[in-house]
Amino acid sequence: MANPVGEDNWLAYIDEQRRQATADLEARVKIVELFKAALLDEPASLRLWLAYCQYFWALFSECQAPPPASSASSASAAASVAASSSSSSSPPGTAWTDEERQLGRELFSFDAALSLWSDGYEATKFRIADSHLFWDRWIAIELEQLARTRTPSGVKRISHLFRDRLQVPHATWDQTSQMFSEFLTTHNNAAYEHEFQDVTRTARPAKAAYQLREAHELELTRAQRSTDRDAEKAKLRQYLDWEMAQSAHAAADAAHHPRHQMRQQQQQQQQQQHDHVDPLVFALGLGLYSRALTGVFAFDDEIWNNCAVYLSGLHRQAKASPSLYIPLLPNMLDFFQRATKHCPWSGPLWSRYILTAEDAGWSFHNVESIKHAATNTKALDKDGMTGVLDMYTAWCGFLKRTAMDPNASEDAADVAEVGLLAALEDVDLWGKRLYKDAYQGDPNFRLERILIQYLTEVKGDIDAARNHWDRMSRHSLLANSYDFWLNYYLWEMVVYASRPKAPSPTPPTPSAGAKTARPPTLATGVLQQALAHKTLDWPERVMEVYLQHCNDYEQPDTLHYALDTVHKTRRAVAKRRARENAAAAAAAYAVQTETESRQAQDHAISNTTQPTSAPSSPSSVKRKRDETGEDDGEASNKKTKTTEDDTDDAQSHQSKLKRDRENTSVMVTNLPPDATQTAIRRYFKEYGHVNNLILHSEADGKSSTALIEFRSPEEADSALLRDQKYFQQSQLSVRPGTRLTVFVSNYPPTADEAYIRRLFQHCGDIFNVRWPSLKYNTHRRFCYISFRNPDAAYKATLMDGTLVEGKFKLQSKFSNPSHKKDREGAVAEGRELRVKGVHPSTQENDLRSIFGKYGKVVSARLLTNVGGQHVGTAFVVFETKEQAENALQLDKTKFKSQILQVDHCKDTNFKPSATSRGDHGSAGPSPAASGDGDIAMDDKPNDMHTRPQRPTPAEIQERTIVVLDIPDTVNDARLRSLAEKHGPIVKLVLRPDQAKATIEFGDVSTAGRAALALEGLEIIPGHKLRVGSARDGAKGNVEQQQGADASKAPKPWMPPPRAVRRPVLGRGGAKRGGLGFVTMAKKDKDPS
Repeated sequence: MANPVGEDNWLAYIDEQRRQATADLEARVKIVELFKAALLDEPASLRLWLAYCQYFWALFSECQAPPPASSASSASAAASVAASSSSSSSPPGTAWTDEERQLGRELFSFDAALSLWSDGYEATKFRIADSHLFWDRWIAIELEQLARTRTPSGVKRISHLFRDRLQVPHATWDQTSQMFSEFLTTHNNAAYEHEFQDVTRTARPAKAAYQLREAHELELTRAQRSTDRDAEKAKLRQYLDWEMAQSAHAAADAAHHPRHQMRQQQQQQQQQQHDHVDPLVFALGLGLYSRALTGVFAFDDEIWNNCAVYLSGLHRQAKASPSLYIPLLPNMLDFFQRATKHCPWSGPLWSRYILTAEDAGWSFHNVESIKHAATNTKALDKDGMTGVLDMYTAWCGFLKRTAMDPNASEDAADVAEVGLLAALEDVDLWGKRLYKDAYQGDPNFRLERILIQYLTEVKGDIDAARNHWDRMSRHSLLANSYDFWLNYYLWEMVVYASRPKAPSPTPPTPSAGAKTARPPTLATGVLQQALAHKTLDWPERVMEVYLQHCNDYEQPDTLHYALDTVHKTRRAVAKRRARENAAAAAAAYAVQTETESRQAQDHAISNTTQPTSAPSSPSSVKRKRDETGEDDGEASNKKTKTTEDDTDDAQSHQSKLKRDRENTSVMVTNLPPDATQTAIRRYFKEYGHVNNLILHSEADGKSSTALIEFRSPEEADSALLRDQKYFQQSQLSVRPGTRLTVFVSNYPPTADEAYIRRLFQHCGDIFNVRWPSLKYNTHRRFCYISFRNPDAAYKATLMDGTLVEGKFKLQSKFSNPSHKKDREGAVAEGRELRVKGVHPSTQENDLRSIFGKYGKVVSARLLTNVGGQHVGTAFVVFETKEQAENALQLDKTKFKSQILQVDHCKDTNFKPSATSRGDHGSAGPSPAASGDGDIAMDDKPNDMHTRPQRPTPAEIQERTIVVLDIPDTVNDARLRSLAEKHGPIVKLVLRPDQAKATIEFGDVSTAGRAALALEGLEIIPGHKLRVGSARDGAKGNVEQQQGADASKAPKPWMPPPRAVRRPVLGRGGAKRGGLGFVTMAKKDKDPS
């Protein structure tokens, strides 16, 4: 950490340097210099000041020689006090040579140490919540020194310190008062009553100020103790807003003080004002900002900007009202230097830094160094081009003002021109590097306006400035902005007004009449050019200015032309507004319709959950197969509407649950073997909220290891403080969980945890394998492997690209949630439309013809059923998103006597089921043997081979089983590999959201064998499967039946022999006779 930023980083860096430093004087001086540098960056950091003062006091203590027997000087006494009171904070390595000790006495003197404590107190005393931590340590040293010397000057000095402390609001005011009372009783009892009366009177404002803030302090303390970082930030923001309101109130009272009244009245009003205005409000505001900017808001650019505004206002108030009590304000340049270090991405902070340097009179090269520091940081474009443009605007403004300064040097104008042109080029290159061809420039054209003002007012090069305007007018981003055209027009009018008029040598005669001045035709042309753009965002305003301008300056013919132009433009704009209003109304109607449709669907779904009985219909038999399969194609399509809401909710639910486990986890080793999760959670509770904890016992049985996930990276960092601490009798090792987890995908679909562990066993010890949930997307095929050390994880990443089983190219990379690839394709890019209500006679060419009017159609596809007939839905893909949005105008339009419904295709990854099919040849009816061994036969020759009979729903149910209690991390491939060992599978439907799968086998006996084998199978540790029948799965009451029929014997899976189906007369083909065949009368065909 070469350039630490922030209180925590400085403390960690200095602590590391102290551990690595050698035990000599030079190393100790370097540590002191590091503390000084840290306090330049964090001047109000209480922790840094306390660490610095304790370290310096320890150096003073160590370098003191043993006092002579005959000497009792105050310095030697103080040295012995320091030695006895700072042993806990002594720096490493206490061996001093005689020469170092002599030099140390000069560098680390007693007066320098006490002065340092005083400086630290002054810098932190208005931190009312925690300043007592510094004060208590300092006053303890002062009291120990007084106990050694007992001099009147020492008593007077400490009494002064107590009086000053009690006039400052702080959380432990009562304890400080009690300490002062004990001090007076011991050392100055004669003046006790007088001293305490005086302190009580002078401390009233401090107590009143703390009482005003006590409620905010208590709320903030509760938020801090709850370890909820968001709640703490919210309370601190409220506290800051309240404190700023108090400061504004005090400043307003000071600014509106009536000065014109008599002195006596002024004094009375001033006394009344002090009665209700907090005299310490500004100092306490600074103290609160110090706490915020060294704490949770150390890297929050919004709070830094708020503080900058607050300090700027205090500086102005200090100049306007010198009598107003304002503490020593920090230098604004130093403040902005610290601010830009903490938030280098903030353009407003950099721009204020440049402006403050210019206001302070810095040289050109010094201001330029700020600009270079901003461009050299890699974080300036963190929030896009906004910060870059803000900084460059301040820099170009500085160049322009420098060139326009009457006292500027001769080359200032040339330097400014070169700098302005270079800034424009740099910003353009930056934007194109960041956004490629999508970058269109600054919509407010701030840098261009500064350059045009420079060319106009400094160089007087009107033509060059006009060329810049003309070049910008050809840019679509600016050409559609009325603000751009009005600025262009005003510039032309300023140029027109500033042009000198040549005086006439002879005045015009009354008969000839005076010639009118030359009209501003260039300005008129600008407005005409603006109205020529059909996509201007506010043409009404431009038309208004155009007519007013022609009325004021132009000739009648030009005014007539303007009236015609405005009339035509108004008609075109009226049509455009009508289209926009219609589109808005259609969008509102669509939203309303969709809302009503969803409500109706929710109502329908709630009704279907109630048990209902309906009469059978001819169509009910045809749908039995779909109800049994539970995931047929048609059924899925018809369920789409009812699951759209669930899809959106599932996606939003998943997005909320995404966590950065890799950066919020720690690996804890050497835990006791009997450690429980509850005890471990309690042990780490004070460092943050534990989201998840994985505990494994080691093979030797002597210890256990845990991977603990916290809510935020900051909480995980704080948990590292438990490293080398004791849990019961075991000394823990706590390491960050980063670079331990590997993201693995594209392995064989049937792979389970044992397969993954075998695949990566050569890399190192695997701690845990985490599988994703398949509830909302059954097509997921990846996992996370957590190793015990980073070296093993690195070896696992080397397997990236390895060919597994000859056809799967393995993907193995370090887990990084921030590197998730954005979804691509027509749906994700908004280029695909879904069209409903398509006429049955419509062809794809018809769709291309009607939608091609709105843009280039890439593809048009009609959704068809199994029979090849389209079902009234189509999908149209355009080349661009804009073309697709234009085609939405076809929504609610009539095409071939049907109303079309056109909408964007939803980008969804909701796939709650997975279906896999087997060999279709096995999907026929199961051959059932009769008592004599005959089987059912058809009476049509060769019919059994040419056109097999479709199975009945009852047959499908008999050879279908339902597997229950399936973990949501098991995919269909793994389940299929377990089931197909017992025979061929016709279809397998997995529903992880319901923890079940429906498996249809080729025959009943295979289903029976599979059911017996899968019942009670432990598919993963701790999860055993249950098996039910297809009828039980459809009804969803397997548990109820098992409870009701507990006394009955289970139904055997091998059913009794079925009746032989004999061929009958009346069917086509040759009649058959002979042994085993009985002639039957022809019957009418069943209409069902």
